[in-house]
Amino acid sequence: MKKKTDFVDSLLRNGSLRRSSLVLLWSFLGCLSSLLNTSATLAGVMTHEELVRRYPPPYIVGEKDINTPVWPIYQQNATENRLVGYVFESIDLAPIPGFAGVPLNLLITLDPQGSFLDVKVLSQHEPVFVDGLGEGPLISFINQYKGLSLKQNMRILTGSNSAKNLSDESAQLDGITKATASVHIINQTILSSALRVARKKLGFAEGRDPELMGRIKPDVLESHSINDLIDSGLIEHVILSNAEIEKKFMGTKGSGLDADATAHPKDTFLDLYMAYVSVPSIGRNLLSEAAWKKLQNRLEPGDQAILIVSKGRYSIIAEDFVRGGTSDRIILKQDNLPIEMRDLNMDLELKTNPGMEMGAVTVFKINSQAGLDPSRPLDFVLPVTRYKGIIFPEKINQDFTFSFTLPARFYTAPESDNKSWVGIWHDKRGEIIVLIIGLAVLTLALVFQKILVAQERRFKAFRNVYLLFTLFFIGWYAQGQLSIVNLTGLLQALVAVRSLGYFLYDPVTMILLIFVCISLVMWGRGTFCGWLCPFGALQEFSAKIGKLFKFPQIRLKPTTDTRLKWVKYLVLAVIVVSAIFSSRITDMIVEIEPFKTAITLNFMRSWPFVLYALGLLVANMFVYKFFCRFLCPFGAGLAVLGRFRILNWIPRRKECGKPCQICRHQCAYQAIARDGKIQYEECFQCMDCVIVYASDEKCAPLMLEKRRTRIVPIVDTHTS
Repeated sequence: MKKKTDFVDSLLRNGSLRRSSLVLLWSFLGCLSSLLNTSATLAGVMTHEELVRRYPPPYIVGEKDINTPVWPIYQQNATENRLVGYVFESIDLAPIPGFAGVPLNLLITLDPQGSFLDVKVLSQHEPVFVDGLGEGPLISFINQYKGLSLKQNMRILTGSNSAKNLSDESAQLDGITKATASVHIINQTILSSALRVARKKLGFAEGRDPELMGRIKPDVLESHSINDLIDSGLIEHVILSNAEIEKKFMGTKGSGLDADATAHPKDTFLDLYMAYVSVPSIGRNLLSEAAWKKLQNRLEPGDQAILIVSKGRYSIIAEDFVRGGTSDRIILKQDNLPIEMRDLNMDLELKTNPGMEMGAVTVFKINSQAGLDPSRPLDFVLPVTRYKGIIFPEKINQDFTFSFTLPARFYTAPESDNKSWVGIWHDKRGEIIVLIIGLAVLTLALVFQKILVAQERRFKAFRNVYLLFTLFFIGWYAQGQLSIVNLTGLLQALVAVRSLGYFLYDPVTMILLIFVCISLVMWGRGTFCGWLCPFGALQEFSAKIGKLFKFPQIRLKPTTDTRLKWVKYLVLAVIVVSAIFSSRITDMIVEIEPFKTAITLNFMRSWPFVLYALGLLVANMFVYKFFCRFLCPFGAGLAVLGRFRILNWIPRRKECGKPCQICRHQCAYQAIARDGKIQYEECFQCMDCVIVYASDEKCAPLMLEKRRTRIVPIVDTHTS
């Protein structure tokens, strides 16, 4: 512990890390972490008058629900007003921030069955749709939801031509190639807000998401006898004796109240068979062919059925039970939430073994909206009630439970799909692995820089290959261009106290942000700006083209260079202020970055943006890293945060700057002061000065030392 403390203290004394800066940095990271699960309640913008304009007669817009922010929409009828659906704003129910840190607001209309009647964009600030691709692709994407149902398993495909309904329970949506992460956020916004309404208004089960459920395989049909079904557990057989019931009540006020149970403890209290009869391999072996068809005619797509055969002293159907209702003597739960089972009020012919004594047969239906997941255990509760007293009897209840788990071969496993961020990370695992390997290689190169720079040609080859990886894989393929939009989105989310979870919808960006945060603490700004910025890599290659064509390389005077470098901080300040007060203004100002044009959209954009991006690349051919050094607001933000770094990692000698000026003159970024000190906030970690430092053919102090060692002393052997 003392060694660690001494190390930190030495850093503090050397000025490498100020205590207040470290505290500030950790406080910032702590706030960032704590807000990942924070959300805020936002108010929508719709008024009753505006909705009346959108839904004119014969439609009638009801009053807004005070508990769930939805408006019912009715249609005038000769005798009654028929409920058409519910309309609501997504920002009231699922304010998921987009990549600008501001949630989209969509106007969504659901019918009483949970199908989408309409989805409209009220407001959005997604960078890729604001003066990028435009709102056309966004509108085309959300129009695909019309006619789809929350009961369906929706899957987003990038590159397909049209949304195709694969079955009654599955649907595919065309994604948008250059807006993959934004599309997932939009999809999550639509489904999350709609599911909240469906659970409150349409009877969908609380806590269940149709997207994350298993599905019965209708084409799996096995042949089994009744005994096989029972022995293999496909039919659950439960027997409760009087003694077991009495034991359960022992120690309660209900103990000893059942005289028959006390007198005949070995007799059967309940003999029950439970069959998941809507599963073909169970139902078609248990029911006659006519009974199976009869059952199928009573079930809608997604509905499920449970068949109960019971006999004994206790019946699961009470004497006052009304056919078509629900029984309070058998309850189905899943994940501790009740699932409604409603009597189908139908007689079904069962296949039985010879001599098999039948009991009362009841078939219960579970609606698809209830969200029963066949891939998870079905937990059944058998409440038994005893009464003590005559005039005002006291109820004493005890629950008996049993579970049934359907074998995996009968259902498709539930998928997270690509709606939630977990599914997105799974789908992009190939890109994630490649990126992590690339970052690991860069980390090793920076840690063992002495080995890497020992041979200049080897280092130059490594750097060129890595910049190609950054440009083509991180930038154009994986769309991992970090930008000032990431910082403004973060700032706007913090100001509005909104969740930061939207970062999770783009795993490449998330991983890069984490790595850059770590590298900022270790080395400063240069790791990202010099190695991981796709537009920065594109500038490096455009500079090489300029040199190839022998364009004049302009090196600015130190005073001019210093003044111009302050411009990016001014741009950063303007963007930060606008982000706090106006998202619309911010959307315009951040266009000073050409990243969206050159990297995200591959120059497929309106001509003013393309001309601007190309102009910066041309300027870079004459003035090295023109945009990065003088205009980049994201680089300015990293430069500010990079002041909290731990290491002064570039080696220096006492002769650096006094008198040697070789590194300063060779630094294309002009990031070395006259006294030899490195200006880390302007350093891009290109390591050119490190190569000079390690070379006895370029570094003046080493060259001088090498020359001295070659001087052979002359010894005078002449004697007089």
